[in-house]
Amino acid sequence: MVRLSGPESAHIAGALTDKPLPPPRQAGLRAVIGNDREVIDQALIITFPGPASFTGEEVVEIHAHGSPVVLEMIVAAAIAHGARRAQPGEFSQRAFLNNRIDLAQAEAIADLIDASSRRAARAAMRSLEGEFSRQVETLGERIIDLRVYVEAALDFPDEDIDFLADGQVLQRAGELADQIEQLLSRAARGRLLSHGLKIAIVGRPNAGKSSLFNALARRQSAIVTPVPGTTRDVLRETVMIAGIHAELADTAGLRATDDPIEREGVRRAESELASADIVLWVVDDNDPNAATAPCTEAPLIRVDNKIDISGRAPGRYGDRVAISARTGAGLDALDRQVGELVGLDAADESEFSARQRHIEALSRAGEHVRAGMHEIAHSGSGELLAEELRAAADELGSITGKISADELLGRIFSAFCIGK
Repeated sequence: MVRLSGPESAHIAGALTDKPLPPPRQAGLRAVIGNDREVIDQALIITFPGPASFTGEEVVEIHAHGSPVVLEMIVAAAIAHGARRAQPGEFSQRAFLNNRIDLAQAEAIADLIDASSRRAARAAMRSLEGEFSRQVETLGERIIDLRVYVEAALDFPDEDIDFLADGQVLQRAGELADQIEQLLSRAARGRLLSHGLKIAIVGRPNAGKSSLFNALARRQSAIVTPVPGTTRDVLRETVMIAGIHAELADTAGLRATDDPIEREGVRRAESELASADIVLWVVDDNDPNAATAPCTEAPLIRVDNKIDISGRAPGRYGDRVAISARTGAGLDALDRQVGELVGLDAADESEFSARQRHIEALSRAGEHVRAGMHEIAHSGSGELLAEELRAAADELGSITGKISADELLGRIFSAFCIGK
């Protein structure tokens, strides 16, 4: 499909066809004429007058037979009549600039295109339909309401009642902070749905890390031998776990070594620990002297491996999971444990997609509200509380694009597909 958007779209499309364009929003079969006046293709043409179109402008879609050569010939003919090639993300950017969608919805288009699972696609569609934006806007309205209340109290200091000291302001601010925290938690899950998990598999040499890596990848990606230190570099595979895609990293065994190559492998393993969303700490269930857990800020699951040798039954034991990477026993329990740890253990009909910048903006908004609470509680300064509330509202506005810098818009839309 070739899409034209802009005030000259219908004029250009009309110059490409053998007959007048069909009525708006009705598909019509037309011959598409090239620059040499030869027929390029028989295509369906649909016109969408603005502002009731995707971009908010006049839009024409030419649905051809799909050959890249044919499509390129149609594009070349359109350019010859005054069109130009769209920049990456330009159609979505025009829709945003013409108030057809907000910024979070525009980003959801890219998330929908890149969705790697049905669950991720559904979450992106909910964001595109405005689920996330409505949550953000509701919070923004509540912040504005509280700010109006605070500034009214500042504007009428001679009233008999001290509105800033009656406890209601602090209570409402606390409720706002809690609501932002709840939305932040949901947005964090939405980011995982959109962009997947980073899972690092770590442990001592010969604990079965590479065997687990192969079992989760469902193919023999990593070399498995009884020789300690076989894995030197970080191996990666994309797998499905807990219903979403995950980047799995198999790392070198964690131990002190004089081998410079293995030592570099250990350093890279420690780097994976620092950037992982989840760490799978693999322990040999037959080793009575299992090392202490690695130091990491990421959620950690202890995986007791090789139960086919120890004889232990597969499954969960508190915060541990007993498995056999060789036979596959217990891997279903590990899958459920991962899902529960990141809050994706059950599908939520209100799930939405989100991005890291959304999470950072929500986090800063919450910090501003709590900073304002601190000011009103310790110094009684309504002015500082009002300023913190203004800053929190600005952070929320940056999510939907009500407050946005040109640099931010350029960075977001430049990552889109051509023609989206």
